[in-house]
Amino acid sequence: MSKKVLVAIADGIEEIEAVCIIDTLRRAQVQVTVASAGNLQVTASRGVKIVADTTIQASAGQVFDMIAIPGGMAGTEALARCDALTQMLKAQAQAGRWIAAICAAPAVVLQPLGLLKGIKATCYPSLQDRLVDAYVSREPVVVDKNIVTGQGPALAIDFALKLVEILVGLEKRKEVAAGMLARG
Repeated sequence: MSKKVLVAIADGIEEIEAVCIIDTLRRAQVQVTVASAGNLQVTASRGVKIVADTTIQASAGQVFDMIAIPGGMAGTEALARCDALTQMLKAQAQAGRWIAAICAAPAVVLQPLGLLKGIKATCYPSLQDRLVDAYVSREPVVVDKNIVTGQGPALAIDFALKLVEILVGLEKRKEVAAGMLARG
């Protein structure tokens, strides 16, 4: 049975992070649902248009093995205001299922929900002081309990490959990385 991941997007998300997560997981045969906090078509932080499969609200009743949140300040602020997403994240955490967030998302989305309390985490370096409930790490990608956090755009492939490893194993990570000419 294929693993299911919801990737949440909104206007202003960081396109490199969103697309790296979506593309890399799909290369690993993970079932990815791209869900928007608003209109299906979003305009990312650098003007790239991304079309979601559905809305977050329409996905709210489903169970996902992981919910992944790309960064981008305006996008993460919009996602933090999305009640359907915040409820899904709380339920995901309570069930012990995976949550992944990169760049601004750990500080802007996860921290205010209390999801980083006592968790080793990272985020975009200029936002690390907002991780007041977490044990802040300077590592590029951090896994603690059911939370995966990453620092930013240049590390998006490493972050996405870690998600592949978590969901479908180290061998699949190595296979996908080799096909992408990425560090395994």
